[in-house]
Amino acid sequence: MTEYSSSNAISLTKNALTVLERRYLKRDEEGRVLETPAHMFSRVAASIAQAESAYPDGEDVEELSARFYAMMTGLEFLPNSPTLMNAGRELGQLSACFVLPVEDSMESIFEAVKNTALIHKSGGGTGFSFSRIRPANDVVLSTKGVSSGPLSFMNVFDTATETIKQGGTRRGANMGILRVDHPDIMDFIMSKRDQNVLTNFNISVGITEEFMEAVKHDRDYAIVNPRTGDVVDQMSAPKVFEHIVDLAWNNGEPGIIFLDRLNRSNPTPHIGEIESTNPCGEQPLLPYESCNLGSINLSKMVDAARGEVDWNKLERTVTLATRFLDNVIDVNNYPIDQIREMSLANRKIGLGIMGWADMLIQLHIPYNSSEAIAMGEKLMGFINDKAHTASCKLAAQRGAFPNFKGSIYDKHGEGEIRNATCTTIAPTGTISIIANSSSGIEPLFAVSYVRQVMDNDILVEVNPLFEQIARERGFYSLELMKLIAEKGSIKDFEQIPEDIRRVFVTAHDITPEDHIKMQSVFQKHTDNAVSKTVNFCNSATRDDVTSVYQMAYENGCKGVTIYRDGSRDNQVLSLKKESKDAVEVPMESGKQSRKRDRPRKLGGATYQMETGCGPLYVTINEDQHGLFEVFTTMGKAGGCAASQCEALGRLVSLAWRSGVQARQAVKQLIGISCHKHAGFGNNKVTSCADALAKAIQQHVQSDEGGVQPQGAHGGACPECGGPVEHEGGCCVCHACGYSECA
Repeated sequence: MTEYSSSNAISLTKNALTVLERRYLKRDEEGRVLETPAHMFSRVAASIAQAESAYPDGEDVEELSARFYAMMTGLEFLPNSPTLMNAGRELGQLSACFVLPVEDSMESIFEAVKNTALIHKSGGGTGFSFSRIRPANDVVLSTKGVSSGPLSFMNVFDTATETIKQGGTRRGANMGILRVDHPDIMDFIMSKRDQNVLTNFNISVGITEEFMEAVKHDRDYAIVNPRTGDVVDQMSAPKVFEHIVDLAWNNGEPGIIFLDRLNRSNPTPHIGEIESTNPCGEQPLLPYESCNLGSINLSKMVDAARGEVDWNKLERTVTLATRFLDNVIDVNNYPIDQIREMSLANRKIGLGIMGWADMLIQLHIPYNSSEAIAMGEKLMGFINDKAHTASCKLAAQRGAFPNFKGSIYDKHGEGEIRNATCTTIAPTGTISIIANSSSGIEPLFAVSYVRQVMDNDILVEVNPLFEQIARERGFYSLELMKLIAEKGSIKDFEQIPEDIRRVFVTAHDITPEDHIKMQSVFQKHTDNAVSKTVNFCNSATRDDVTSVYQMAYENGCKGVTIYRDGSRDNQVLSLKKESKDAVEVPMESGKQSRKRDRPRKLGGATYQMETGCGPLYVTINEDQHGLFEVFTTMGKAGGCAASQCEALGRLVSLAWRSGVQARQAVKQLIGISCHKHAGFGNNKVTSCADALAKAIQQHVQSDEGGVQPQGAHGGACPECGGPVEHEGGCCVCHACGYSECA
């Protein structure tokens, strides 16, 4: 790791330095780091302060740059990742969130694909509504053919995203939304049952209030063809809702977005309708809008001596951060002209928070308490009010946002405001690692956890606030930290004082209802939306998910994302595995894994798959750790097909027994094609290898699968082995900064 001079010293943790070096600091063509964290913050501060020179009564650029620098290096506020990466550099694209329109024409669809590539290349994430695309098998008048429907075009966007990979600094990320009254809604709901498709998309169903009322009263609701506007069918709302719940319970997707609620708080309804959000759902945007986000670190807003919120410091930080984000709009280098025009016309910003769980701990308030709910409402009301006050002062100096006339502020007779929206609660992901804070408004993921590093050493990571208190109160020991790492939670450790156990609650210590209560009080005082994951234990039922969705609707949330622990087959161990027979997976080339021995008796299931060579029978067996072996038998003996299938089965079995996940085997085999096909549409089998992959998928996804796939009880980062946290519909590693969505 690069050594940083003491003159540039900032209070950064080892994890923060790792994340900065891997993802943020400027490099030369050979990949050598060219700047220190201090240089990065200085670059960003100077670039954003430069916007003042465009205004006659702007502040002194150098003085404001120094204030921005102090705010960031003090880890009191950090902007979204593209601003840290690109401000003051040639690319200069500073926004994280974009929404692009997708109209019902081939020209519009592929124009959106092109614009998506430009946005991803510049480091942004994109959201789309596919609700305007005519359904599959609908008429195409120009060719006298039939439409392939929105899902087929989503695959085009997904492939483009996979190709771009955002220039190597940020992974491509998309949000795909389809209205619940679209004729293809059931196919959309089911689309990610196979976790190897649409891997660069989060998907959410656009829910209407008409639909929710139909669910409540057990009624049918209208299905509308977007091409004609005609009602073409009626569907049972409870049954559709049941399918949404089932898939979300199964693997966390789809989420739900309450479209009518988004548009009730749309500040510029005269300009357009909100149909989509950014990839994590917290930023509703009009077509071609962008928004730049930033978050205040609440752990730095506590008066430690008095054990109270430092409201004066918080107000100063909100005011300065609002100015910072408004300046970003002016210095931003937008990827396409339409986005520049819309962004400058509405000037949306999204000031949010991180470190909420840390603040509660410092105030000795349990996250799952009525006191925490009351404090959350008071705090976010304060932040939202001060952000609007700061925006109004900027409007007095610089003018209101150009689309102010006709906006909700104008209609309500309010004074001019600089920004159409001011506040957003984002997941914060990697910037919370830099700030050494908890993420967004999420509770702690774990009090202590283990992290496997590249030389196969096991490190115990402990929450710094917990470690400090444990040392001060005299119950700290490395052995205790290791024991806690096995559980993640401290609720059952009687050797830890009860008042400490009450305060240091984790995501799985609190009920899903507590998650929703917290989300709803923050939403009450947030202009845009709130990104939050409602965590369920593995044993949660579909009825539990149903009640949370209904509670989110009834309590004013704009959307909700749930995650049931262990429900995705690509989720591997996050907390220390209790079994002494834990599988060793090689971390580096040349290091050996330990293959599991075969017990005398194993249970499993056999699947008949139709292939172009005849029926293929696939038997999949499991041991206590998960998938163990696969045998294949062709319907007719002998021949190359039978021998090749046997070879594939042996190799897949060896891979599983050596620690390879099911999804990795499926990814390598699925879609392999030969000249003999079988079946059509979703049931099409392109080869014997493809049939084997699809049999494995069926087994993993089966509700009757018995033993869960290996590693289905936690989550670990594919880059560093640290714990993966599910937040805002995304997977984030707080050890190295890896993110599925960014």
